[in-house]
Amino acid sequence: MKTAFKLAWRNLIGAGLRTWLNVLVLSFSYVVIIWMQGVMAGWDYQAKRDMSEWQIADGQYWHQDYDPYDLFTLAESHAPIPQVFEKEIREDRMMPLLLVQGTLYPEGRLQTVIIKGIDPKQNILKLPSHSLDTLVDAIPAFIGQGMARNLKLEKGDRMLMRWRDEHGTFDAEEVLIVDVFASNVPAVEAGQIYIPLETLEKMTGLHQNATLFVFREEAANMANVPPFKLKTKAGLTRSVDELIQTKQAGQSVFYIILLLLAMLAIFDTQVLSVFRRQKEIGTYVALGYTRWAVVRLFTVEGGMHAVLAAVAATAYGLPFLAWQAKAGWTMPMDVSEYGMAIAQTLYPKYSLGLVVFTILLVLFTTTLVSYLPSRKIAKMNPTDALRGKIQ
Repeated sequence: MKTAFKLAWRNLIGAGLRTWLNVLVLSFSYVVIIWMQGVMAGWDYQAKRDMSEWQIADGQYWHQDYDPYDLFTLAESHAPIPQVFEKEIREDRMMPLLLVQGTLYPEGRLQTVIIKGIDPKQNILKLPSHSLDTLVDAIPAFIGQGMARNLKLEKGDRMLMRWRDEHGTFDAEEVLIVDVFASNVPAVEAGQIYIPLETLEKMTGLHQNATLFVFREEAANMANVPPFKLKTKAGLTRSVDELIQTKQAGQSVFYIILLLLAMLAIFDTQVLSVFRRQKEIGTYVALGYTRWAVVRLFTVEGGMHAVLAAVAATAYGLPFLAWQAKAGWTMPMDVSEYGMAIAQTLYPKYSLGLVVFTILLVLFTTTLVSYLPSRKIAKMNPTDALRGKIQ
């Protein structure tokens, strides 16, 4: 086998430009596959991290009637805070949120919103709830940058807000926007306004009630507490996983096309080698090589294209991938309206498993494609091969 590698190396170097063109195409496949997979892995990591920091923490408890996609469930999806949660709340390991449907009237316009009552002193989520701990002559509130842009609102603006109390009676009061925050999670911005939890309880008469709870990992009981149902972090981020899997399935078509183009070049090179080097093959057999030993030699020669391509990809691909991991890939369009947790700039995340898998995939495919045309050697007659005759 050592001799086969030496002969394969000499033959590849002797082929000159043809070898390096194949190596260049294969190295490009390495870099593109690793980069695109890294972007998907980075997106997955960033999306889950942002959701944890801004929306879900390490998990949630939802009222059994709560449906985030149905505003009409908010009227009934609340209940008194369970006694088992009171200690966790006092120790800042859990935070209650009360959700009520309301209506804003910015500059005479109408906008249906979800009014979220939040503890101004909470530190579980990155929401700027501390800005609510202020004395003003109206209800202090903060909103997301996306909603502020859509409604043309700024910090310091005032507007009328209407809601229903626990008896279904309408009431209204002026709110003051004390802060506008920006995040990569549209679910915490779109159509939502945040006010102090205690204020919302007084407005609605729902004292010590909550719609959902957000908790840290150490506060998880990992069991339903009726009428609240446990929502694990994995379950809350499942939509991100499904989206990433869909994107990866679409990208796999591109990978296949890219590999097919590279393998076609290798296949053609091997076919040409077997055709042009028949006298050389006959000489190998005459010197004592078995036909399958010659087949193995040509297969190794083809497979070494992938090895050289890995070296070439490391030479120019490593600086590129490292730069991308640091600078990130800025999306060419505004992604704030996509409705999903995605940053404007994605930072690829590479893993050793990804690199090793890509190298082994290309190496296996290249070796297989090199073997297929080399099988013809096993059927060649050594005498005819030495004469240069085609069988």
